[in-house]
Amino acid sequence: MGNFDRFTRSNLARRAAVILAICLAFVVAGAFGTRSAAASDKPVLVVSGAIAGDVPRTFTRADLKRIGMTGVSTDTPWTRRTTFFEGPLLRQLLDHVGARGDRIEAVALNNYRVEVPIEDARDYDVILAMRADGQDIGIRDRGPLWLIYPWSQHEALQRELYYSRSIWQIREIIVVASDAG
Repeated sequence: MGNFDRFTRSNLARRAAVILAICLAFVVAGAFGTRSAAASDKPVLVVSGAIAGDVPRTFTRADLKRIGMTGVSTDTPWTRRTTFFEGPLLRQLLDHVGARGDRIEAVALNNYRVEVPIEDARDYDVILAMRADGQDIGIRDRGPLWLIYPWSQHEALQRELYYSRSIWQIREIIVVASDAG
């Protein structure tokens, strides 16, 4: 009977591990998989810092769409072909929140940070891409928000400096005011 007990416990442990793995797969698929209608109600971006009212503003995908969507077809170092990106212009978002700074600090989901001069948003149609080739950009594909420059339209942007500013998986934008003045 001792061998039978060990065999039964071993099978039960394996079955429990399989069930746990399946449950975990469903949880991960829910977090990173397809988007439900309710997902557009979840906040995807916080804008803070030197903005009107000095109170952080939270945005859902629907909020960002209401600011206005702009499309740009461009090549990137990270995609295999020319991709059509859609999202609000960075300058429109900054105007919407009453930005009073000279640069932003974009923060990714993993806390990676990039500084971008607001001048870039004023001089070029830099967008916070939410969609690529007609599909919402998921976390696995550098979403939910990806800072995209119109590289193919401006040869001057086809430099490492501008590629390095193209942060993805953006969760927060901090507007930073100049230290001078």
